[in-house]
Amino acid sequence: AVLCRGMQASKTQNRRRAEAFHWLSVAKPETSSEIINEARDALRTVRTRRPQTPTDDQRKLFGPQSSRGSQNRPASVFSLHASSFDLAESRPVSGVRLKPLDHKPILITSANDEDSSVFLPKPPADAAEVRKDINAQAGLFRTTSLGNLFTAEVVPQDQNEEKLDSEEPARMMNNLGRSNNNCLAEQRLYTSFNDESRQLICNEHISRSGSEEFMKGAPGKFSLQLRGESDQMKKPGKKSSQTRSSGWKRRVTGLKDETRINECEEEDVFWHIKIVPILRELEKIEDNVENLCLACTKLYEALKEGRMLGKTFKRRRALLKTLYKLVDIDSALLCLKLVKIILAMKVEGKNLLGVCKLAFKICRNKENDYIIQNDTLLDCLLEVLRNEDLQKNNEALLYCMGAIKFMSGNAVLLNEMVNKGAVEMLLQLMKQINNIKEHDTYFSNLGHLLVQAATLRSLAHLPAARRRLLGSSALSELCAALEQRGSHGDVRSCVVSILSKLSSYSDFCAALADCSRCYILFLALLNKHQKQQGLVIRIIFILGNLTARSNQAREQFFKEKESVNTLISLFQAYYELDLKAQTWYHDRKIKGKKHLKHPSEAEDVLIKLIRVLANLSIHPSVGAALAAAHRVVELLVTVLEYKSVDDCEELVINAATAVNNLSYYQVQGSAVQDKKLHIAEMLLKLLMSDNMDAVLEAVRVFGNLSQYHEIRDFIMQKKIYKFMIALLDSKNRGICFSACGVLLNLTVDKNKRAFLREEGGVGKLVDCLQDFGPADWQLSCLICKTLWNYSENITSTASCFGGDTDTLLVLLTSLLGE
Repeated sequence: AVLCRGMQASKTQNRRRAEAFHWLSVAKPETSSEIINEARDALRTVRTRRPQTPTDDQRKLFGPQSSRGSQNRPASVFSLHASSFDLAESRPVSGVRLKPLDHKPILITSANDEDSSVFLPKPPADAAEVRKDINAQAGLFRTTSLGNLFTAEVVPQDQNEEKLDSEEPARMMNNLGRSNNNCLAEQRLYTSFNDESRQLICNEHISRSGSEEFMKGAPGKFSLQLRGESDQMKKPGKKSSQTRSSGWKRRVTGLKDETRINECEEEDVFWHIKIVPILRELEKIEDNVENLCLACTKLYEALKEGRMLGKTFKRRRALLKTLYKLVDIDSALLCLKLVKIILAMKVEGKNLLGVCKLAFKICRNKENDYIIQNDTLLDCLLEVLRNEDLQKNNEALLYCMGAIKFMSGNAVLLNEMVNKGAVEMLLQLMKQINNIKEHDTYFSNLGHLLVQAATLRSLAHLPAARRRLLGSSALSELCAALEQRGSHGDVRSCVVSILSKLSSYSDFCAALADCSRCYILFLALLNKHQKQQGLVIRIIFILGNLTARSNQAREQFFKEKESVNTLISLFQAYYELDLKAQTWYHDRKIKGKKHLKHPSEAEDVLIKLIRVLANLSIHPSVGAALAAAHRVVELLVTVLEYKSVDDCEELVINAATAVNNLSYYQVQGSAVQDKKLHIAEMLLKLLMSDNMDAVLEAVRVFGNLSQYHEIRDFIMQKKIYKFMIALLDSKNRGICFSACGVLLNLTVDKNKRAFLREEGGVGKLVDCLQDFGPADWQLSCLICKTLWNYSENITSTASCFGGDTDTLLVLLTSLLGE
């Protein structure tokens, strides 16, 4: 409006004079929002790529960058055979607990003893005769009080199982009496009869109706009695109430035994009809793998139907023995079936470790992902994590978590993990590990488990997983792990990598910014492990994300002790490394070697480090302090000196952006102001490059520096103003905005205004106003200010604006309309 009135008033020579405009006001804004509102793009945050975490194609427990030698950690490659499993650990768990005896049991060795009702077991002379005898006694077993009758055939456990397995199912249904004997013997007396020092005598009172005849007529059978009961029978002086009481107890016990016998009968029938035929199929190892896999599937379903999964199944040992033999067969699909059944049998100890290793071995091969995602292995492994003791089975859990980590590389399985509660489970494990103190025996081994929590990094890619992580105090547990195990290289790298990924998302970044202890942790790690590029670059990346999004984070980090000095130290160290690498490169370049396409390790650290400085400088007080930090400005200018855009585009542009942000602050003792001419010389190289991003960044810096009279003279001397006018033809609003800012500052000096007309700048400014004005009020304002400065001392609009006068008047009037 002022410009429009001025153009109209100039015809009567009655124009009111006004002070010239500058691009940036001299008054100091008090807040970041005021800074941004005053000058768009004057201060900008810097973006960068997330540090690349190479995919571990070999799928190992510990990545190729592991800080610990292989001798100090579990192996990712191992041999696994049937001999790796222990049958002694596969015995069923008894559901009956016997009270300790008050006396030493006595084995009655003679049938002629006066109170002897027990005979020593003798091997049967003929198997057929024994079966006949058993069939004859089956009825007696059903009619006689089970509380008063208990006989057992003495057959070693392994021999008994083999014998049962060899019988035909139909024959076994006819020999239920024998099954009853075995069941009672196992439940009432689960004892090894091969150990002579521990043989027990147990007597279940025989019913008075023919019990002695039954016992005498059953060679090869024996009854056991406890000495206490025998003595009680011998002493007639005992009170009758005790006899009645003991008789009542025996009747109750008899009912329980009868129930157990019925259950055993059903189990025996099911075992021989359903399970034994499948086991025979599995024993045919020479059979093809497809048939074995099919048999395993049938076996699992049969066990599930018969409720034989778990620890209490009495034939569990024989079953597992058959399954362990199949481990030696080289088939991922078969091993997958075996893992599912063995884990369902609730193995423990060495066998749990073996089966978890088997699962790890399957998942380690990426080619097996397809068969894994079509099975329920993930459910089985999550069940192990949920139920097994952390300290007792830490090595088994290590391989279990390692297998799950490999699965997380598959998109289908990754989604399943979220749906099945893997996030909460892993965090719960992490919490348990964090509760283990450093002096604990298991402290070191449990650190290996935390390395496998890298699964969380993969899960962070999914919004649903991030919501669960955020709601489960994941950041608190990750920081706790970093505090406790900062000296463990693998854990340190793993946790920082997870935080690096999470900080890429705004919700997690905000939560991390509120975690005050994270800044202290990061600074401590940077100071202690300055030479570990992989760790340093991720921590710097996290700090860059925090300072890009939160003004609170900028201030809090800056106030931490030695924060800026730590950044300067890192800057110096990696600048020297990069300088050495560049010298080596230039020597090789003579021989025709091409430059690396991606930044080197040192360059990558510098890129992300300068990004932190640029982001910090957006905060008013922090930016002013950094602008006065001579070492910071020196290092930034050094990058512009020794690096070209062709060498490393992102590094040079980031350095120019940081200088731009710092040059905004006109404070006393500003290092940017002291080096402004040298900086202008470095920017001139960027203007001459073919990289438009570099050109734009250089123009932005000139927009700030051109507030100084020396820089305006430099621009006129080097004819940089011609370049600025040429940039007005760009269809890019950002470029037009920055170029117009430089022209605005140049028109402050009255002796420099003529160039705008001579180089056709007025017409290009009017074109920009026509093209971008209606949609961009900030750019329109900047153009009008430039034209106002230019036309300050004109005598007529025609001599000032020439052929663009009418177009400009119409355009200004249109922009002033409602």
